Amino acid sequence: MSEHIDLNADLGETTAGNPVADDAAMLEMVSSANVATGFHAGDPHSIKGTLVDAKRSNVTVGAHIAYKDPAGFGRRFIDYDPAELADETLYQIGALDALARAQGLEVRYVKPHGALYNTIVHHDKHAQAVIDGIKAFGDLPVMLLPGGAAVDIAEKAGLRVIREAFADRGYNPDGTLVSRREPNAVMTDAQQVAERVLQVASTGAVTAIDGSIVDVAAESVCVHGDSPGSVELTRSVVAKLQDEGIEIRSFL
Repeated sequence: MSEHIDLNADLGETTAGNPVADDAAMLEMVSSANVATGFHAGDPHSIKGTLVDAKRSNVTVGAHIAYKDPAGFGRRFIDYDPAELADETLYQIGALDALARAQGLEVRYVKPHGALYNTIVHHDKHAQAVIDGIKAFGDLPVMLLPGGAAVDIAEKAGLRVIREAFADRGYNPDGTLVSRREPNAVMTDAQQVAERVLQVASTGAVTAIDGSIVDVAAESVCVHGDSPGSVELTRSVVAKLQDEGIEIRSFL
């Protein structure tokens, strides 16, 4: 059993004053925050507020980069030219880092969002473009789903890969996430979610929807801030880990 695990959450997604998560409450429980950059959600003012709360809670900040698709919340594939995707990756990291530095913080890692996250598991050109964009900014760690194209490309580029598991998402037997268009895509039972995180921390594996065991060897577990009842779900995770003597702390 691991003595510690990183909990991360996707935050900073308030747009035009319409929040999708209780960022302040989540930041009291997680150790890393994947902060939106404005491409799928978020605006500079609300992102600043999330960064202020992250600093107050001593939470590590990462750039939650995405396809430029606010209408679809970044959950739709876009057939980008790789050079444009690389440039937009760099742009998003730089914009968030500027806001972070104004608060005495800095971007410490990168995590792709939604369709981009899932696409670069198998799409070599988009995976390469994302890694090229990160490298243009600097040698930031990148948080990825274990296996797939992006992990190999990132490691060959000399970037540290933070392998991630999901507290509340269904897994296919091949280790990919169940599409949100399919049944069993999202787990909503607090006890099941807490047991999933404990399973990752204690065994490095998750149970897929068919009952098979998938090795993920994750350093970080995502608890989605925009899921229904996310604060209560995360509290159940924190309580379970505390009961088992597992510390919640950043991977850095």
